[in-house]
Amino acid sequence: MTLTIADTRGLRADDGVVSSSAAGPRSDRPRRRVFTAEYKLRMVAEYDRATDSGERGGLLRREGLYHSHIIEWRKARDAGTLVARPAADRPETGQGKDNEQGAPRRRRRGKITTAEQAELERLRRQNEKLARDLARTQAALDIMGKAHALLELLSESADQKHEPGSSK
Repeated sequence: MTLTIADTRGLRADDGVVSSSAAGPRSDRPRRRVFTAEYKLRMVAEYDRATDSGERGGLLRREGLYHSHIIEWRKARDAGTLVARPAADRPETGQGKDNEQGAPRRRRRGKITTAEQAELERLRRQNEKLARDLARTQAALDIMGKAHALLELLSESADQKHEPGSSK
C-alpha cells in the first residue's frame, strides 16, 4: 500500500521531538480512574446508608461505579488499609462532621470501630486459628507417639516368640 500526500493531510507533522502530551498515539484510549481514600470512604458510607437496592443501584449508576468497587473498598476499610487523611491535610470543604476525635471510624454490623480495633479483631481471629492448628498438631503427635509405642511392644513380643529358648 502506498501513502500519498492526500493521505497525510490530516496527520500531524513529525518534528522529531518526543512529548508526553495528551495528543500521543494512545490519547484516544480511556484512562484508568484513580479514587482518593476520602472518596472511597464517602461512597462506602453512602452505599451503607442506602436503605433499598434501588437507592444503592442509583448511587452506583450516578457515580459510574460497580458493586465490586464497594466490596473491595469495604474490605480495605475493615482491614484498616483505607484511611482518610487527617483533617489538617484535607481541604476546608468536606471535613468530617461525624468524626470529631480524629480517629478514622467506620460502621460495621451496627457498631462503630476504629482501624486499631479492626486490626485487633483480625489478629484475634488469626490467633484463634493458630491455636486450633496447634491443638490439632499436638493431637496428631500424641497419636503418633502412642502408635510408635504400640508398634514397639508388638515388635518386642514378636522377638520373644522367635527366640531359640522360647516354648512356642
